[in-house]
Amino acid sequence: MDSEKFDRSMIAKWVSIWNNYDLSMVEKLFLNDSRVSYFSSERKGLIKGIDKLVKHHEGFGFVPGGKTQPNRLWLEDIDIEVFNRTAIVTALWFFQRGGANNIQSGPVTLVYVLDGVEWRIAHANFSNYR
Repeated sequence: MDSEKFDRSMIAKWVSIWNNYDLSMVEKLFLNDSRVSYFSSERKGLIKGIDKLVKHHEGFGFVPGGKTQPNRLWLEDIDIEVFNRTAIVTALWFFQRGGANNIQSGPVTLVYVLDGVEWRIAHANFSNYR
């Protein structure tokens, strides 16, 4: 399997949930069980399991179907490496709150696994440059 087999649109879908706060997409994009794990740039400790991951996103104001909000997330320097049924995506993330001049940024790692015929995020790690 090579990188052309990885569905790059999955990365755009993940970025999209941060730009429209669509809680419904969390369960569609992440591995939907107790194995999924997440390190947040806003909270210490490991978030483990889809239920806790959904609650974490609710804490940021995510709602089913999404909402209009002024924040913007984007990625730069995206790199993808595929290892059989696993894809590791690394990038630099940037987050601008409501047009503010202060833009947060840092590295992000997304570990995708092929779950049946769909790529799902099994682990995400957000870090901050401070």
